[in-house]
Amino acid sequence: MGLAAALELAKKGARVEVLERDDRLGGMSAHFDFAGTRIERYYHFICAPDQTTFQYLRELDLEDRLRWTDTRMGFYLNGQLHDWGNPQAMLRFPGLSLLQKLRYGLHVMRAKSITDWRPYDTLTSTEWVQKWIGKPAYEVMWRSLFHYKFYEFQDSLSAAWLGTRIKRVALSRKSIFQERLGYLDGGSEVLLEALAARLAQRGGSLALASPVEAVLTEGEGSTRRVRGILAGGVELAFDAVVSTAPLPHVPALVPDLPDDERAKIEAIRNVGVVCVILKLKRSFTPNFWLNINDPRVQIPGLIEYTNLNPLDGSSIVYAPFYMPHSHPKYQRTNQDFIDETLACLSVIRPDFDRGDVLAATASRYRYAQTVCSPGFLEALPPMRSGLKGFFMADTSYYYPEDRSISESLRTGARLAHTAWEAL
Repeated sequence: MGLAAALELAKKGARVEVLERDDRLGGMSAHFDFAGTRIERYYHFICAPDQTTFQYLRELDLEDRLRWTDTRMGFYLNGQLHDWGNPQAMLRFPGLSLLQKLRYGLHVMRAKSITDWRPYDTLTSTEWVQKWIGKPAYEVMWRSLFHYKFYEFQDSLSAAWLGTRIKRVALSRKSIFQERLGYLDGGSEVLLEALAARLAQRGGSLALASPVEAVLTEGEGSTRRVRGILAGGVELAFDAVVSTAPLPHVPALVPDLPDDERAKIEAIRNVGVVCVILKLKRSFTPNFWLNINDPRVQIPGLIEYTNLNPLDGSSIVYAPFYMPHSHPKYQRTNQDFIDETLACLSVIRPDFDRGDVLAATASRYRYAQTVCSPGFLEALPPMRSGLKGFFMADTSYYYPEDRSISESLRTGARLAHTAWEAL
């Protein structure tokens, strides 16, 4: 998002400097070397509706790096692994009655057809889903997914937030019988490096491992405005500051933020994630995505990334443990989460051989997912702050759309337009 905002401002003629807190580009899409495999810290994939991604790939001459794969989905329910995601699998699925399956399919079809999600901003996802498929089917298909991602917030999610996620994946299908998802050859890193290179061509600069300590201001009352930032103990003068840091960091970074904006930010809730990554000798299942509903497995699902992007012949599995960072479990060590993941794999496949594990690690991010409750459209502070010259956005501003590379790019471009129009 920050790179897209910077590039769009540079294209308009602004002199842009990017300061990145991390030692690498990309935030949650940043890469690392995982036992000889270059991989993202958190999984990403591309869907057919991701038009902003395609726009930037064309602009950056990266269209030839886009790959599409026919993928499979599974569902592990109470001790049994089932196919999922196509009509035949649904008909064979034992967890729902024929009527419930019909209602489930109609709900997906309905979500695909919605173009204006604003009316659904007033509903909870729980009441919306239960209205369509019934409570018993909701307990099978959705309850555990919501519980092991949001815990106490599981019934406080906007229907608009859920609906756009259903729609994005549903519209990525080749047909009702086949799901198709995309990835970039070389990963998101290819796009990140191209954005940074194009920014440099436009005269922009970029500094890694350069956290901003404070946004500096001058003036009083309604005339107060940004005059620069404090970074590395040095004051740097700027006409405007555009922040794509997670919103919870903003009040501390901007002491003179207007009180109403501070209050809105402090009212927004987030969940964190500890994402375990395993490198295995062989594939765990044939599925890219595996939903889970079993009381012995406290993960909403597994993502076997190499069933989308084959990489180097080994299997890469992501196991995301979402939870509020205030949850006692979040304080556990990364090794604890790795051990739990391996135990879960042994539950799902009793023949799983731990000798197949070539490497294991975990990444954690405190503000991985915003809790988008009903009324969230009005909950966000404006991108253009009442503090003149300060502009902000994070993944919260995708709402109601799904978290994705495409939404990062789109929101970054929107943020740049907002800033340019105000200056």
